[in-house]
Amino acid sequence: MRAFSLIALLCALAIPVAGCGGDDDDSSSQNSGGGATETSSDSGGGASSGGGGGGETVELAADPDGALKFDKTSLTAKAGKVTVVMTNDSSIPHAVEVEGNGVEVKTKTVTGDTAQVSTKLKPGKYEFYCPVDGHKAAGMKGTLTVN
Repeated sequence: MRAFSLIALLCALAIPVAGCGGDDDDSSSQNSGGGATETSSDSGGGASSGGGGGGETVELAADPDGALKFDKTSLTAKAGKVTVVMTNDSSIPHAVEVEGNGVEVKTKTVTGDTAQVSTKLKPGKYEFYCPVDGHKAAGMKGTLTVN
């Protein structure tokens, strides 16, 4: 009977631990590409600047009138930690995804809000685009050059 109790206890402990493993679900706040996180932010402005705590921040905005385009089609950043901040003042849902060189990270989709994603990027060219269905095909995309 004691062995059965011990086995039951071990199983009870193993079940919650098994639920702690990672997955490739795009809905989580962790994305592939070096520990990127997505968070909301109310930071304003439109210029690229060095971010607090190291790394660099690049900013872009969705068209405030609802057109399927960003205000920039090219961004530049230094290699290392890069934070992409996307402002969407329109009522059309948008997000931004950065892809290339083994990296694929995206912000949450927002309307009338700001979202951001941070990741480590190596020198090279990356594509950024809105992953909402049909938006990339309509031209809501650009190039991020990392030096």
